[in-house]
Amino acid sequence: MSGATQRAARTPRFILSCVGIGLAAGLLSGLFGVGGGTVIVPLLVLLLAFDQRLAAGTSLAAIVPTAAVGVISYAVHGSVAWIPAVILAVGAVIGAQIGTWLLAKLPQSLLRWGFVGFLVIVIVMLFVVVPERGEGIPLTWWSGAGLLVLGLFTGVMAGLLGVGGGVIVVPALMILFGSDDLIAKGTSLLMMIPTAISGTIGNLRRGNVDLLAAACIGVAACTTTAVGAWIATLLTPLVANILFAAFMTFIAVQMSVKAIRQRRKES
Repeated sequence: MSGATQRAARTPRFILSCVGIGLAAGLLSGLFGVGGGTVIVPLLVLLLAFDQRLAAGTSLAAIVPTAAVGVISYAVHGSVAWIPAVILAVGAVIGAQIGTWLLAKLPQSLLRWGFVGFLVIVIVMLFVVVPERGEGIPLTWWSGAGLLVLGLFTGVMAGLLGVGGGVIVVPALMILFGSDDLIAKGTSLLMMIPTAISGTIGNLRRGNVDLLAAACIGVAACTTTAVGAWIATLLTPLVANILFAAFMTFIAVQMSVKAIRQRRKES
């Protein structure tokens, strides 16, 4: 085990911290169709002194059961596009390998600022394009190719920056493919499952997963994911877009802070 895992002694505080992290991550996962890693990773580092790699690997493992419950919750309402999710997942798995290969070749600060710029554009578009409920994802040769490209881009960003796919896929499905917000979120969660399993297998081989923490977070998250998905069905598309824009603003701020800190270290 890594030093970070050894410092995090198996105390009641350790278990309670993991449960609390899981409850928050599950609610956000169900509400926004994201994996919850933007909550899990920083809280594991802050509360339990995990190093960044161990936190990211543990988060990815916890996302698997969380996303599965989220998919079931959205599927009950008919809000999962199964075939598009498979196409996205194929692209994402391939893209993640490309992203990890590029990781050692591209400056992280440049990538982070580029992604922040991308998030700003998406946030603006969320107020321009408000989806209509009941609109699915049309399947044609062109849309299928577009979904594959979107999956590739998502996987590359995940490999380069460790960001979850939902931050990219959910707004892209609404803005570029005309999907309603609920179908975008359910489809995003389904896409994450094979991607997270693939990444977790690799992380387990490298010793970058704390299995106890992942289990506690994953189980706790499963109890609130369905609640988040239920709340999402009660919101109007406009309110849902406003909340998602606020969530993405939080992520953009996080990425900006990381980029600034990295630049200070390099200077």
